Amino acid sequence: MITGATSGLGRVAAFELARQGYRIGAVARSRSRAEALVADLKAVTDEPVDIFRADLGLISDARSVGEEIAASYPRLDVLVNNAGLHAFAQRVTAEGFAEMTAVNYLGPFVLTEALREKLGASAPARIVNVASEASRQAKAISPAEDLRRIDPYTRRESMSLYGRTKMMTIMWTQELARRLDPEQVTVNCCDPGFNATGLGRDLPGSAVLQRVLNTLGIGDPRKGAGIIVRLASDPAFASTSGGYFSVRDARPLECPEPGRSPRVQRELWEATMTLLATRPAD
Repeated sequence: MITGATSGLGRVAAFELARQGYRIGAVARSRSRAEALVADLKAVTDEPVDIFRADLGLISDARSVGEEIAASYPRLDVLVNNAGLHAFAQRVTAEGFAEMTAVNYLGPFVLTEALREKLGASAPARIVNVASEASRQAKAISPAEDLRRIDPYTRRESMSLYGRTKMMTIMWTQELARRLDPEQVTVNCCDPGFNATGLGRDLPGSAVLQRVLNTLGIGDPRKGAGIIVRLASDPAFASTSGGYFSVRDARPLECPEPGRSPRVQRELWEATMTLLATRPAD
């Protein structure tokens, strides 16, 4: 099951995993892009391709689609949390959260929790979370406050805030690894490097810039997707859990210092669970 599979890294990873024989399921917001993905995947696989529609920026959608996925399959081998967003100005979701925080962290967290039991029952299973080198831009973290922060920011300030959501992804990955039995479910995250994808699609001129970079062969998403696929399927990572790996030869990386200690990672987990407990189940 892959989120953000209709474009960029997720799309490339979906094709590679389909070629390896996996049955692909994708969580998508756009019906037209999802239909295009299904049509294109038919060229490389005879397996069914399943689409689950949801906006992962909404906790209610993330929870309900997780429950729908769990009820749809006898087993789930791999969950790839790939969908991401770099918003250059503050946007607040209908549920009252900063959109970047919701899409990059809260949505994947809720989806994973909804699928945790199914993954455990499918042992051995894997979770792969896509982080970013931008996490190094986060200079501090205060979990309870940062999860709720919705104040405006400038385009320049957006990088550190995007980086903080990706640092949260690494922190969550490592705390979740401590809470899972690695013989049943492993969880790892990766830095896929620079990729010319639709991540910053609301930046003026981004479509033109992406075409130029693609023409020059810069930021090719096939390279970034490679580390995702390796963590999802390579036997070398079968018993590895809690790792953060670089697109460069799967080199092990450390979580940036503000979020590195188990204490602050546990604090983020507990603040997230407290926050989610205040949201009504839909």
